[in-house]
Amino acid sequence: MSRTPEKQGELFIVATPIGNLADMVPRALDILQNAQLIAAEDTRHSGKLLQHFQIDTPLVAYHDYSDAAKLRQLLARLEQGATVALISDAGTPLISDPGYRLVHEARLAGIKVTPIPGPCALIAALSASGLPSDRFSFEGFLPAKQGARTAALEALALDQRTLIFYESPHRIEDCLADMAAAFGEERPVVMARELTKTFETFLRGTLQELIAQVAADPNQRKGEIVVLVQGYRAPHNAPDITEAARRVLMILLEELPVKQAASLAAQITGEKKNKLYQWAIGRSVDP
Repeated sequence: MSRTPEKQGELFIVATPIGNLADMVPRALDILQNAQLIAAEDTRHSGKLLQHFQIDTPLVAYHDYSDAAKLRQLLARLEQGATVALISDAGTPLISDPGYRLVHEARLAGIKVTPIPGPCALIAALSASGLPSDRFSFEGFLPAKQGARTAALEALALDQRTLIFYESPHRIEDCLADMAAAFGEERPVVMARELTKTFETFLRGTLQELIAQVAADPNQRKGEIVVLVQGYRAPHNAPDITEAARRVLMILLEELPVKQAASLAAQITGEKKNKLYQWAIGRSVDP
């Protein structure tokens, strides 16, 4: 691979280690060493990575909040035939990391975009979690404010796929508590922390059990965290409700989160709100 510009530039999406530098793949090293420019989320952070591998390719800062001028500069370099490598602080760019705008505009401009696969925290966590991996939904970071976070979780309460979230250490206890309220305390969950690093940890149990473990051990409130929640499974002990209440609730559940649907159904039918909520959580997804 040569530094000499070709007629057509190329944008490489390069995955980098999420902790263990030995996970850097040879192809990624080759691209970073021979690209004409590396666009990084944080040049100070990525500078350490490049120094470790003795890569002296010019480095510029780019993220999705960069101004339009920075985006145009990168696109201009690509249109002039340059090879540009996009990296994030760790893992695969664009997966809850910056880069979407640049890739989107490059595609619109007819520039070739090539992925260089490698580490990804959500895939690493899922592969070792022991939870079903045939169908899953990556939800990224939940909203920081409790109201919005609760609404987001309630909308997922009946999703049958394994749900995967990223969470920050200072919010993990609130996050698990809100999950227990939305999904039920007995829902199986796995918390993967500090993946590929020295203190890599997997905790597995019910939400109630994990809440207790995290509360008892301050170390579980440190580092990078992935939370994986088993998808909805209908229990055998869902409460009985009247046929009229069931019909009303089923209609409302098509448009509303579980908590809101149960509240409205209670007002319409006279059934107790908590009973309707428990039935909704305990029902089979297919009526």
